[in-house]
Amino acid sequence: MNARADRTFLIPLLLALLMLAAPVSGQEGQGAGESASPLEAAITALLAEESDELQAFYAVRGQRPAWTDSRTVTAFAAALHTLDGDGLIPKDYRPDALVAGHRQAYGKGGNFEQQARFDLHASRVLLTALRHLQRGKLDPHDIDPDWEVPIAAPPLDLAAHSRAVDAQRFEQAFAEVRPGYAPYERLRTGLARYRNLERLGGWPSLPARDRALRPGEIDDDVVVLRERLSVIGELELVAVDGVNVPELELEAPDPRRYDERLEAAVRRFQRRHLLEADGIVGARTRAALNVPVDERIDQIRLNLERARWLLHGLPDSFVLVDIAGYQISYFRPDGEIWRSRIVVGRPYRRTPSLRSEITHLTVNPTWTIPPTILREDVLPAVRQDLGYLWRERIQVLGPSGTPLDPWEVDWEQPGNVMLRQAPGPQNALGQVAIRFPNDHMVYLHDTPAQGLFAREQRAFSSGCIRVQGVLEFVQLLFDDTGSDRDIQALIDSGQTRNVRLAERVPVILHYWTVHAAEDGELAFRPDIYQRDEALLQALDRPLEL
Repeated sequence: MNARADRTFLIPLLLALLMLAAPVSGQEGQGAGESASPLEAAITALLAEESDELQAFYAVRGQRPAWTDSRTVTAFAAALHTLDGDGLIPKDYRPDALVAGHRQAYGKGGNFEQQARFDLHASRVLLTALRHLQRGKLDPHDIDPDWEVPIAAPPLDLAAHSRAVDAQRFEQAFAEVRPGYAPYERLRTGLARYRNLERLGGWPSLPARDRALRPGEIDDDVVVLRERLSVIGELELVAVDGVNVPELELEAPDPRRYDERLEAAVRRFQRRHLLEADGIVGARTRAALNVPVDERIDQIRLNLERARWLLHGLPDSFVLVDIAGYQISYFRPDGEIWRSRIVVGRPYRRTPSLRSEITHLTVNPTWTIPPTILREDVLPAVRQDLGYLWRERIQVLGPSGTPLDPWEVDWEQPGNVMLRQAPGPQNALGQVAIRFPNDHMVYLHDTPAQGLFAREQRAFSSGCIRVQGVLEFVQLLFDDTGSDRDIQALIDSGQTRNVRLAERVPVILHYWTVHAAEDGELAFRPDIYQRDEALLQALDRPLEL
């Protein structure tokens, strides 16, 4: 007989002995020196097989059962149904089965062992729901192998949650473990709003057409477009002389005409969805308009899960790189926020999710071309035209760093050569690179390709992050960390040098496909790295409890 079989055999015997030894009538929460009740004895015996967390939960209760009162179970089941407001699936936690399980354990024929097993199960469900609300249902490492953002959620306050059970304050317990940052609550509010839109029937789809719909046109599709934007509030109010006036009062005589107010609403929609804000309803804009409301709901749900992974223990001052939103935000110590546009990695050279600290920056950097870029981009260009090296000011180096004559290298089989671009206006890193330790060798940097910042969707790099206005950003880092430096003077020196910050600045690179703005409006972003589907499938997978 193996060890597991031994335990299975011995636990019922141990329970029987404990129950025989315990008084039949006893009060819960026995004081020191008092004997445990039969139910407490049964719980104690069964806990040996349970997790450390569940054992700790009952330790703070003095092994008292938590779920003897049917009203407590009913209140807990009702609270579990509210988890859909966080994008979780209430049926994962089987609230109705809890009510039925209590009825069976405490009904005719029930015994102390059944009651103890039910008590442990209900507590296990409680702790699972609290953990899911606090830090997510899923382990992000299972979804993204390159994930490097530690979940900084604190341990559950088991004593507080035990008191919440006794007082039947389950929704309060849920509220206390949710991420305590405004973006999370905005996403929850947005989820409720879009679910209400779904209950009301969602929105109409624009029919397919061979040509774009342009401002000034008169067409039956304009009626559908007007209705579609009205549903999400783009046409609820318009500003006239600084005063918001209901749209109905200013309705155009012909709803088939694509007028200026409708064009303004389309442009707002395009900006929020990172589309070119030209007011023209072409294929990409029509596709975004036609995404069904249930898909937008799922998109909000999976970004609530991402928020539970990230929104814990954030410092007062840090840098947040929003990969899918192509934006960097620097939350400064004085409470101000500096924001700018960024360029991120192409879909096949993804910018990773990670958390680190900015330690130093390189002024007038050289650029040693990484192996992937060397193999896939630079070597093909060199093989076609050796003059590429001179035009791009690229030096050829041997494995030890010794300069090599490009004409003496077999570029079909170059071996372990290194290519290094000299500092200057053409350097791929621009005038400054901002460094932080990570296993992916990515960093923030300047770029000579400033025109790319004008694009709405900006996935053009090889994984590193190009920052618009990077010199202003660096000067703010110098000023806020007490680093007595002038970035422009450092650049003007012409020297390549590393400059350490007086204090490290936390930096987080994260991937959001829904952004909740401060005004509550949700912006839906293209899933450039195709990460949403795998996350949604995992989030919807039934939970095993």
